[in-house]
Amino acid sequence: MTDAHDLSAPAARHRPWPLCRSCCGIALDMGSARTRVWLAGKGTVVDVPTVTFPGTGAVHPVRRGTIIDTPGCSRMLQRLLGHRLPRFTRPMVIVTTPVLDGVAYRTRARAAVEVLRPRTVLTVPSARSIALAADADLSRPLVVVDIGAHLTEVVLLCDGAVTDAHRTAVGTSDLDETYTPEQLVEAVVAMLTAMRRHDRTSLTAEALRRGLLLAGGGALRPDLTHPLTTRLKAPLRIVPAPHTAAVRGAARFLQAAHGHPSASTALPPAARPH
Repeated sequence: MTDAHDLSAPAARHRPWPLCRSCCGIALDMGSARTRVWLAGKGTVVDVPTVTFPGTGAVHPVRRGTIIDTPGCSRMLQRLLGHRLPRFTRPMVIVTTPVLDGVAYRTRARAAVEVLRPRTVLTVPSARSIALAADADLSRPLVVVDIGAHLTEVVLLCDGAVTDAHRTAVGTSDLDETYTPEQLVEAVVAMLTAMRRHDRTSLTAEALRRGLLLAGGGALRPDLTHPLTTRLKAPLRIVPAPHTAAVRGAARFLQAAHGHPSASTALPPAARPH
């Protein structure tokens, strides 16, 4: 089942997307639990489980922030978007990526979206997308904490670029009697402590004084947010609609990329930003 949620309020801040064949655009966030898609010109986002059905039951092609089944992702994208795109279009696609999966994730993600016959595929770290969705001031150091269903990332951004990052392959879907919210809070605190300890500059300390930017489904859980505020003794800013922040930020990158002079032609692989 495909659910469509109105994103007219965030989308209204974007420059209108021209309705022409060469200007079709897609912002894509393929998480372990949910896949979310923003389609240019429609003001909607597809928000569905990250699952495919090859004939032997449901299969999850993304696990713990890693694409383990590239053909499965392609089948899922074709099922979700094949009928939504105008015929003969060559869309520009922006894909969010976990910070620490690096080249492997980007390579597999680009291979997966080839089923959509993209004109250009660009990738952007999820933390940077989240910061953009929150209208954060990227001229100052910023710590982004993204608590997803199966993965939690803590990322330091300086001038919008990733300076340091830590992750744990645990998220909200793991919380039960054996792994508690308190343990997930401790994991986040430990990652922030390690980040500050290894920082030879004052950037992490400055970012923590400024406060954390919190996103992901975990940002909607008081049993995580309240203990984090208490333990860190730092301001905590929750991104509006934190579960869709990454795809909304990617949509804003898509708008910016569309206006760039190089958008008229496909970029060679070596020129595509990470």
